[in-house]
Amino acid sequence: MKPYYKTKSGRAYLGDCLEVLKQVQTESVDLVVTSPPYALHFKKEYGNASQSEYVDWFLPIALEIKRIMKPTASFVLNIGGTWTPKIPTRSLYVYKLVLALCETASFHLLQEFFWFNPARMPAPAEWVNVRRIRVKDSVEYIFWFGKDPFVKADNRRILREYSKDMQRLIKKGVKNTVRPSGHVINESFSADKGGSIPPNIIIAGNNESNSNYIQGTKAKGQKVHPARFPGDIPRLFIEFLTNPGDVVLDPFAGSNTTGFIAEQLGRQWIAVELSEEYLSNSQLRFKAGKQKQDSDENDLFAAVGS
Repeated sequence: MKPYYKTKSGRAYLGDCLEVLKQVQTESVDLVVTSPPYALHFKKEYGNASQSEYVDWFLPIALEIKRIMKPTASFVLNIGGTWTPKIPTRSLYVYKLVLALCETASFHLLQEFFWFNPARMPAPAEWVNVRRIRVKDSVEYIFWFGKDPFVKADNRRILREYSKDMQRLIKKGVKNTVRPSGHVINESFSADKGGSIPPNIIIAGNNESNSNYIQGTKAKGQKVHPARFPGDIPRLFIEFLTNPGDVVLDPFAGSNTTGFIAEQLGRQWIAVELSEEYLSNSQLRFKAGKQKQDSDENDLFAAVGS
């Protein structure tokens, strides 16, 4: 299958992700990280399945994702919740999808993450702004799945700088004690392990404003993708779950933030997008410092079973 465009480390394909995934070699991908269209109760210009149809729509895609994953690979799925049409209750489609991925597709749910977007607009307007009976919904789910419970992962690659309090504690040391909660605190608690382990809450806005992608798309007189993936999200999981040279795939690439971050981090990448306009404009992310194509790059695509 001919790529729509390629870089030194990656290839972008135009087409329906289910059909493109069928051409990816079995057990060839180290990480799938993606954000498909959500099952919102109103239609978006980039397309989205209804709440009642969502699980049936996504399951065949999930099964292809599982097939192309290596045994130690991970599947990271960002998906937002939504509201039931006309009444102020939450849709259950997210939970139904997670159950189906585990019970029907036999994925293991390894951990939930929560993406807090401080720039998100108050919604739904009727319940939050008009009637004032709900609060602003600013959190989305990120589910981490694996084919196996023991996938490749190392949180030492994503350690954060210690807080000032922890720095003082490391310097001062602690005495052996037992907290009221029952946790045993000993001298190892104050040992310097290189940084703090991050929590499963990610704070990131999707309001990039000065990137090559934004500037270039506007210069062409076209719309930027309305639901762009913040770079901090794929960055965290790529660093956490892969090694340099590993293959990262995004079947709903949009403006191809995942591929761009993967290339920055020295990983190979595959992007799939249904909209030619979105995929064409996503090339603008790679405009600065574009590198020469690698003529002997491994081809990750082949007929299934060949």
